[in-house]
Amino acid sequence: MDVSLVIRRRLEELGLEQKGLARAARVTESYVSQLLTRRRAPPAPNRTDIYGKMDRYLRLPAGELARVATAQRKQVLKRELEDGPAPLFQEVRALILRKCAPASAAPVRASFESQPFGELERLVTGKVLDVVKRVAQEELENEAWLARVAGMSGRSYREMRVIVLEFLDTDIFHVTAEHCVSFLDPLIASWDVDLVTFRLDITLNHQVADRHLRRFEFVEQGPGAAPEEPGLRAFLQDPSLGGSATPDEVAFLRRLRFTGRRPTKLYYYRELQSLRDPLHFRAG
Repeated sequence: MDVSLVIRRRLEELGLEQKGLARAARVTESYVSQLLTRRRAPPAPNRTDIYGKMDRYLRLPAGELARVATAQRKQVLKRELEDGPAPLFQEVRALILRKCAPASAAPVRASFESQPFGELERLVTGKVLDVVKRVAQEELENEAWLARVAGMSGRSYREMRVIVLEFLDTDIFHVTAEHCVSFLDPLIASWDVDLVTFRLDITLNHQVADRHLRRFEFVEQGPGAAPEEPGLRAFLQDPSLGGSATPDEVAFLRRLRFTGRRPTKLYYYRELQSLRDPLHFRAG
């Protein structure tokens, strides 16, 4: 059983059309068609912004499609771990290098070429994805923001919303040339890395982000640092729960403190969903 099969069967049972499902989920008909023909991977299980709308349209129990997606993704992850990760597309590497600050470009390029998909390339690409994902997640329901980004890349509003939904589900092993052209390129202005301390600065396009500069540094912790909660460790080791958590989100979860009762991995999953839900926060 997979997501596309469940959706197809339910459409047939209810006599509904793909175009109605596309309107309900606020995506293009092409997106739904490719999802049903398995040419497009199903959204991540935590994509409540799309699965919730589909569940309601298809009259399924709340969370049903997300449950099916979780099981399906576990099978895909198992196969990918057996095969091993593939290197980045050349277009992705070219974009990352093009956005590098001129002063650091030569040594960074040399490092990328001497160690294809090595530690530095994974570090930089992963952080760039995390930063842009965070912005995209915050602005997903902001129609004016989506329209502005769509105009920057020559896409329609609905096409851009589909691209954002896809991008939120990708990771460093699956980022594509289309993500680069449509989303990463217009959002990322530049980045720079200190090859001694590995401090990483990522500058976003001021037209699409209020906070332009994001900085990441290694911070030394003293011997008095709190030990990691077993529940958090279990959460991070379970791909279906913590597989999509970004480094910043993990850092937030690590800072949570408890007295007496010990939280389970499910607690951390729910805490992560609360952190991502824009309804829980006021605009800055």
